[in-house]
Amino acid sequence: MLPFATVKAEQLQPYAGLVEWTGVRRLWQGQSLTIEPHQAFSYLAGNGTRIPLGLGVTLMPLRHPFEAAVQAASLARITGQQLTIGYGPGSRNFQSTLLTEPYPSPLTASREYIGIVKGLLAGGIVETDGEYFSCHGRLVTGPTPRIEVALGVLRPKMAALAGEIADAAITWLTPATYVRDAVLPAIQSGAAARGVQPRLVSMVPVALSRPGRVPAEVALASNEAHLRAPHYLDMLAKAGVAVTRDHSPLEAAQAVVNAGAFLSGNLDQLLTGFKEYEAAGVDELVLNLTGVYLKFGPAKALADLKLLLKAVGVL
Repeated sequence: MLPFATVKAEQLQPYAGLVEWTGVRRLWQGQSLTIEPHQAFSYLAGNGTRIPLGLGVTLMPLRHPFEAAVQAASLARITGQQLTIGYGPGSRNFQSTLLTEPYPSPLTASREYIGIVKGLLAGGIVETDGEYFSCHGRLVTGPTPRIEVALGVLRPKMAALAGEIADAAITWLTPATYVRDAVLPAIQSGAAARGVQPRLVSMVPVALSRPGRVPAEVALASNEAHLRAPHYLDMLAKAGVAVTRDHSPLEAAQAVVNAGAFLSGNLDQLLTGFKEYEAAGVDELVLNLTGVYLKFGPAKALADLKLLLKAVGVL
């Protein structure tokens, strides 16, 4: 995963090269408000680097699902590569910033949004009059690489919805035990009726042990905003991580490290952590070195990433 919010498009190239020339499956980026991810990835393709890509997750309040489908199809056609694109409602504060009010039911909003995007990308006519989103129309069809429509999930109800309607489910900051015991069973339950289980993708913040590095400080740099967000605090509580607003930011980060939601250690310890996610049912593990990047700079983050990729046998 790109460990930064892109400011200059050239920043993407070293990470894109690791995908282009190694066994890495895909380059991921989260939502950015500096350079929009669809446009940043289009820059790569125009620069001659056409690789499989993932967006996890882009936020629903930013665009109508018709526009989301147009953007997804455009990116897939520009790159000529398979695309996984995840959507999520975002925090209530973010919703309030852009909408007249937060979604009273993020589950209903997500169901409508994913349904419209999938219907449009499938080439059919979409006739939806929803509580939050309406659409009456279709996209212009044409040759398009496969697009996986994913849903960002933190808690069991959203995971069950992903199982019911999405091509993939994307988690963030979720311990492997919570993925195994709560997320995956909910996905399987939601998928039972349609008989197709979506892929499970986990974005995992990670840092190698180095002299002078304090794991909790790196975890805080990576996830400070998440550790203040009510929906993340609720997810962590469900995962058995004792984090509340009464804890200091560093105490909250230390609890996340202790729970294995932020992986820190030597290469052997990190490989063990990766295997725990695999054993929990994760199909694709996304390495997120944002904390290393923000605390120690781009060169250290890229060097650590190369060591990790070599250790798992893709470099």
